[in-house]
Amino acid sequence: MTFFHDLQKVLRQNIREYGMYIALFVIMAIFTVLTNGVFLSARNMSNLINQTGYIAVLAVGMTLVIVIRQIDLSVGFLAGFLGAIAAIAMVQWLWPVAVVIPFVLLLGVIAGLISAFLIAYFGIPSFVATLAGWLIYRGLLLQVTAGTGTIIIPDAIFNAIGNGYVPDLPIPGLDFIVGHKLTLLLGAIGIIAYIFGEINGRRKKQAYGFEVLPPAIFVLKLVFIAAVLALVTWVLAGYNGLSWTALIVLVVVGIYSFITTRTVLGRHIFAVGGNPEAAELSGISVKRITYIVFGSMGLMSALSAILFTSRLQSATTTAGTLFELDAIAAAYVGGVSAAGGVGSVFGSLIGALVMGSLVSGMNLMGVDISMQYVARGLVLAAAVIFDATTRRRGG
Repeated sequence: MTFFHDLQKVLRQNIREYGMYIALFVIMAIFTVLTNGVFLSARNMSNLINQTGYIAVLAVGMTLVIVIRQIDLSVGFLAGFLGAIAAIAMVQWLWPVAVVIPFVLLLGVIAGLISAFLIAYFGIPSFVATLAGWLIYRGLLLQVTAGTGTIIIPDAIFNAIGNGYVPDLPIPGLDFIVGHKLTLLLGAIGIIAYIFGEINGRRKKQAYGFEVLPPAIFVLKLVFIAAVLALVTWVLAGYNGLSWTALIVLVVVGIYSFITTRTVLGRHIFAVGGNPEAAELSGISVKRITYIVFGSMGLMSALSAILFTSRLQSATTTAGTLFELDAIAAAYVGGVSAAGGVGSVFGSLIGALVMGSLVSGMNLMGVDISMQYVARGLVLAAAVIFDATTRRRGG
């Protein structure tokens, strides 16, 4: 009885953190049953991750924007416009991929800094400043694609970013293992790193007198998450292994998680989101944080452009449509608070997977597109209601 009492207490106290994981698990379980296991097949899981990648990186950047109590509506068509620039650079200007990618990323950072300048220097509300960007980038996208329409990208290296997979390595002594061996090895390393990281984190909290999970609950958490990671690794290894998109997303999430949880900059970002006036009085430059966060958002928009354009192997006049709304939805479902100061990078990835799983599952079931939008809207509304309710209760 003590175990179940502790479990109930932990869930109640950490419902904001665990709610999104429960939602993802329930959605995947339901669609797996309704599609007779097709949803959880190796091919569909691989496609789901690749299709979610370009929204996931946007959601990572958007999470930080919302944390500091701002919003960025321009990211969708900025991604579409930068994708078209990448296509034009390779097809018409004959630039190599090694030059195109850093060039597009730089343009993304500059675009983000322009938005930050309007917000931080002129004091324009972010909604208005980035809505102007939404209109401008939409117009620029139409302008650069007006003469050609869809721009087909023939470059195999660039297209492999959104469609290719990390090649397997001949690992001696593991010939008896069926599946993508490198993916299995990386998955095992990831699980071990996660377990040791959690154990070390628990020891540090105990050393400083912080509250930690009861031992039984802590072990249950480790076993559950390790089992989920093992299942995902095994499923992906049964198809083509880890895709380049998945690897890029994992690297982005890892870097941003480290920045937001282990660095002074991360603490300053959340301090600004928690109380901008108090942060300013304590010596934190709110303007500087605004420039950094929006520059980061522009960088993620450019990366999203690369992932999406390479997956389609072309740039189109409609690229970027609703990207910003999908990113905002993923961030909110992932646990970011509309009040600012609360959110996690890993949560935004889970939020993107929740929204992506909804789309994938409903597509497999043949649900009409109109009802898909209704379902996604209901999930987003539920996430915002959940956020408001937990804040009122002090969750």
